[in-house]
Amino acid sequence: MSTVRDDFMRHLAQTSEAPIGLEIDRAEGAWIYTADGRRYLDFIAGIGVSALGHGNAAILSAISAQARRHLHVMVYGEYIIDVQARLAARLAELLPAGLGRIYFTNSGAEAIEGALKTARKHTGRAGTVAFNGAYHGDTMAALALMGNPAFRAPFEPLPGPVRHLPYNDVGALEAIDETIAAVVIEPVQAEGGVRIPDRNFMMALRERCYRTGAVLIFDEVLTGFGRTGRLFAIEHFGVVPDIVVLAKALGGGLPLGAFCGGDELIGKLSRNPPLGHITTFGGHPLSCAAGLAALEELVDGRWWEAARRAGDRIRAEVNGFGGSEIVAVRGLGLLVGIEFAQPPLAHRFVAETIARGVIVNWTLNADRVVRLAPPLTINDAEIEFGLDAMRAALEAVRAGA
Repeated sequence: MSTVRDDFMRHLAQTSEAPIGLEIDRAEGAWIYTADGRRYLDFIAGIGVSALGHGNAAILSAISAQARRHLHVMVYGEYIIDVQARLAARLAELLPAGLGRIYFTNSGAEAIEGALKTARKHTGRAGTVAFNGAYHGDTMAALALMGNPAFRAPFEPLPGPVRHLPYNDVGALEAIDETIAAVVIEPVQAEGGVRIPDRNFMMALRERCYRTGAVLIFDEVLTGFGRTGRLFAIEHFGVVPDIVVLAKALGGGLPLGAFCGGDELIGKLSRNPPLGHITTFGGHPLSCAAGLAALEELVDGRWWEAARRAGDRIRAEVNGFGGSEIVAVRGLGLLVGIEFAQPPLAHRFVAETIARGVIVNWTLNADRVVRLAPPLTINDAEIEFGLDAMRAALEAVRAGA
């Protein structure tokens, strides 16, 4: 009889030639427990999904209550389902004014696709601008926005035309002209190495999009819901986009994405033709129930404030590790990037840290950078455990250099 590991390796489609390969038994709070009896501190929160930790009681209760009522009943937007409507209304209250019309999807990549369709229909234009280092998902149009040409090349030709501009370069914004339907940007580039733009760059981008009529789309798939020390990363920069894209932590651990904008903009999808953009499972009742419970927990606990304090501590401690291997530590809230002098150092640091019971990972578009994104609810003792493991991992990297 085959083992679970055998089935994983033989039959599950692999995403890399060297998967981490932890066999998960259960997860609680900031910890993941494996079938071999070990436990690991989840310092990436499932890549930002489990923002309130694993097994949050309020979220599990909401899932259970909704499961007893009903699951899927009709494609999104046809029936009135209370948890969908209530989550949409709550998001509209919390997002900046002008972003109160919510279209739910299954994922962040699907939300990006919907936002791009909206921009094209609204403007009647075809061009899109994205930025070097960007990551917006792996469906075809989202992949066309990818800021790393190595990931685009095997799948070209991709939907377009797309122009890739330098990130955080005000002078490059002149390339946004009247042929551009949408400009898509992450307020912090996570897969790009936790790169944080200047406030004046974001303000200049907003002004350029106003001037040319391009739809400005903020991808807050990872940065939303307290991750950067504010409820939304938008708040750091004093600008409001035309559309904001959400996912990951939005579903409280279940699959859920959304793109949010104004009535006129999002309303274009409901006519000429009607049903021009639909989804069977987007806004699934179970996901919306979990998402609403997670959002209320986040707001009631003001967990973005805890994220800000914890992130400040982690960055300060890692900055104090010393040595020449780490060349920069940056971040906002509990989104932290540790940049190493060379990619092999970063990769060895990840392996050594995981071996010591703490899960971290490097970033797709900047393989010298290790990303930390723990649950916002992580406590001081857990942070200390993570820091001790990383400190020991760095010593092991130095010893093996």
